[in-house]
Amino acid sequence: MYIFNKITVVPQLPDSIKRLNEIANNLWWSWNTEFLRLFQMMDIDLWEQTKNPIKFLKLVAQEKIEAMSQNSKFLEEYNQNVKNFDNYMKSNDTWFDKNYPNNKNDLIAYFSAEYGLDETIPIYSGGLRNFVW
Repeated sequence: MYIFNKITVVPQLPDSIKRLNEIANNLWWSWNTEFLRLFQMMDIDLWEQTKNPIKFLKLVAQEKIEAMSQNSKFLEEYNQNVKNFDNYMKSNDTWFDKNYPNNKNDLIAYFSAEYGLDETIPIYSGGLRNFVW
């Protein structure tokens, strides 16, 4: 059977919580359990299955998103997390800024297939094989 096309339906985030997607796509969440609590509040069972905010946002029911976008407790925690994220991203009080003030515009990338970033982010590294000579 030939499949011509595949359609993926992704829930839409209302404006009141639209930055969930932006923050989910930044590794900041991996050391901020307060942010991850938002997903648990939305759907604890789905969160326990995925434990990955990007995957979660693709699978969560639109009804649950809509309900949380109206929930005052959720919105309070969401707004605090957005504020914390923004403060972190705009911070000039970092180790790098203090030690390398003339290099603020440099781009730095770290690559290692040997260390995982977070248990929820799969890495597909082959690893080293034992060779017998």
